[in-house]
Amino acid sequence: MGEMDQIEGGRAADAAASALDTMVVHLQHLLGDAMGDAEISGGQIILRTTPSALVNLLTSLRDDVVASFNQLSDLTAVDYPDRPERFEMVYQLLSMKNNIRLRVLMPIDEGQAVPSIVGLFSAANWAEREVWDMFGIFFAGHPDLRRLLTDYGFEGHPLRKDFPLTGHVEVRYDDTLRRVVNEPVSLVQEFRDFDFLSPWEGMQGQIDASPADKAGKGE
Repeated sequence: MGEMDQIEGGRAADAAASALDTMVVHLQHLLGDAMGDAEISGGQIILRTTPSALVNLLTSLRDDVVASFNQLSDLTAVDYPDRPERFEMVYQLLSMKNNIRLRVLMPIDEGQAVPSIVGLFSAANWAEREVWDMFGIFFAGHPDLRRLLTDYGFEGHPLRKDFPLTGHVEVRYDDTLRRVVNEPVSLVQEFRDFDFLSPWEGMQGQIDASPADKAGKGE
C-alpha cells in the first residue's frame, strides 16, 4: 500500500468515525429517556434499552428521516445464566441511507415477556419464533409463536446454557412399529476409564516397579 493509499484510508476512517459520533448525538436527542447507554464499538453504534421502551425506540429509529434505520438485519438472544437478568435480546439494524449499523441490546429476566416487533419489521416473524424455540423467550403479541427448528413435542430449549448436550430424547425409526419414535436418550457406549499412561496391557506394572526391582531383573 502506497503512502497516498494510507492517507486516503485514514481519511475514510476519520469520516466514518465522525459520522458515527454525529449519529449518536442525534439519537440522544431523538430518543431521550428511551435510550440507555450508547457507545461506538467495532464500527457500529450500540444502544441499550428496556422492554417497556423497545417498541417506541425501534419505531423512532425506523421512521426518523435522519436516522432511517429501516432494515432489521438480525434478531437473536444470548444466555448469561450468572447474570441477575439471564437473557439479553439483540436487535441488529441497518440504515441503508447512512450506511450505518446499529445494535440494540435489552436485558430481560427468565420468564419475562418481550414485546413482539413483527408489526414494525416483518422480518422479525421467523426470527422471534427461532428465539422462542431456542431460548424459550416469549414474545407478547406475536401472530404465530410456534417452534421453528425443533420437532413437535420437543422438550426444552437447545441454546440455553443448561440444556444437556445429549438432549432429552432421541428419534429413530422402529422396524417393528414401522414409524418414527421418540425415546429417552440411551448412550450405547458406557463410560470407560482410559489409562493413557499404559497403552499396552501390563505396562502399568512396569511403570510402577521400583528401581531396585528393575536392577534385580537386570533391566
